[in-house]
Amino acid sequence: MVLAETNNLLVKNNSTMRKDGAQNTKIVATVGPACNTYEKLLELVKAGVDVFRLNFSHGTHADHLQVIEHIQTINETYNLHIGILADLQGPKLRVGKIKDNALPLDAGDIITLVNEEVLGTREKIYMSYESFAEDCEVGERILMDDGKLVFDVAETNKKDTVKLRCLHGGLLSSNKGVNLPDTNIKQPSLTEKDLDDLDFILTQPVNWIALSFVRTRDDVEDLKRRVEERGHPAKVMAKIEKPEAVKNIRKIVKAANGIMIARGDLGVEMPMERLPITQKEIVQICMQFSRPVIVATQMMDSMIKNPSPTRAEITDVANAVLDGADAVMLSGETSVGDHPPLVVQAMTRIIDEAEKHYWPHIETKRPRAANSARTFQNDVICFNACRVAEEIGAKGIVGMTVSGYTAFKVSSFRPKARIFIFSDQMHILNTMNLLWGVQCFFYDRFTSTDETIQDCTDILKNSGFVKVDDILINTASMPMHKRFRTNMLKVTVVE
Repeated sequence: MVLAETNNLLVKNNSTMRKDGAQNTKIVATVGPACNTYEKLLELVKAGVDVFRLNFSHGTHADHLQVIEHIQTINETYNLHIGILADLQGPKLRVGKIKDNALPLDAGDIITLVNEEVLGTREKIYMSYESFAEDCEVGERILMDDGKLVFDVAETNKKDTVKLRCLHGGLLSSNKGVNLPDTNIKQPSLTEKDLDDLDFILTQPVNWIALSFVRTRDDVEDLKRRVEERGHPAKVMAKIEKPEAVKNIRKIVKAANGIMIARGDLGVEMPMERLPITQKEIVQICMQFSRPVIVATQMMDSMIKNPSPTRAEITDVANAVLDGADAVMLSGETSVGDHPPLVVQAMTRIIDEAEKHYWPHIETKRPRAANSARTFQNDVICFNACRVAEEIGAKGIVGMTVSGYTAFKVSSFRPKARIFIFSDQMHILNTMNLLWGVQCFFYDRFTSTDETIQDCTDILKNSGFVKVDDILINTASMPMHKRFRTNMLKVTVVE
């Protein structure tokens, strides 16, 4: 049996599923109360969403299960491959409840943080990280409420009490986040809550699992081991939101399957002026290692309330596209905002325009095959498929994959030709929907190489993606039935 879908059965305005020059940069949308029904999720898919993010900092397992079932129904009904990204909360540090929910602080004030739960006053405020007194050192900076309040450590008893000196004051209210940019914390990236959430996630058809507050490659490898031990095919995405992670970025990128540049906490903990160049550097490193990269946080933040973005937000999204990001992400804009469909539609229009000016910005950033890699020969095939496609003006690059290897490699080159990937693994198709430029098709009749190439060409032609005399570059593994990595390149003229 041959099953194939055109990825445009659901007609979407200005969407990634159009036949006429589909968008390459993907859109990730966070699910929350503003969009968690079947009808609202479908509306966002129509507007241009490629992947839905489930934020495990909020909601119950039952809430997330219902959303997963809605996404599965949409995929099955409309023959789509909308991906699912489960985002673990990680060791989110917070102060506890504050008396009257308001504690005014001025520069020079001293407050005391303790590891026992108390109603917060100037004398004692609970901080959720039990080992804070042990890990911190006198003089280190402490930030609260997204950096609005700044302190330094005046004194620690190395057991359970830390005195902070206020450097920049304001109003401290209950449950505000705490950032420790200078502190080498020993708390693992996976908390008890994360492990409980992970047990649930690994029973579900989730494609990506995002690990928060990654510091080293060991954090990533620990989660990958846990996923593999359960026999789940989900890929691990490392969230870059600590300066320590930036220092270790190349090792983390190599260890992870994907990267999210989580600019919220990262922008608080590192010098703000370094954030734009850090984003560009991480995107380029991800391209070199063929890892998809998401740019996230506050991309269209004003649209939580407003029906249109600011000029700065428009520029931010466009710059992420021109940097080469695989995807741009919406958080509160879709999860709790007033206008989720308008946000996605606006982001889609910005991507459309930015991609008209894409390739002059990207050609010098393209990856090269490393001759020290064990996949060197296969990488050369994938990258040269992209080069040949440009030389002869091919309409598309067609790949067959089981693991997703071909899609990851071809996508990372950012070719001008369309990328059409066929697989009989439904889960990997949904996973690949995050990748730049990749359009996915289910195909389960891998026989001879010639027959499979002809089948794929016919599917693209009958679906309207190509026409007679268009040129396609085919990549595959030979012999087909052994499912090796890509080792063949062929030029096909559509008849």
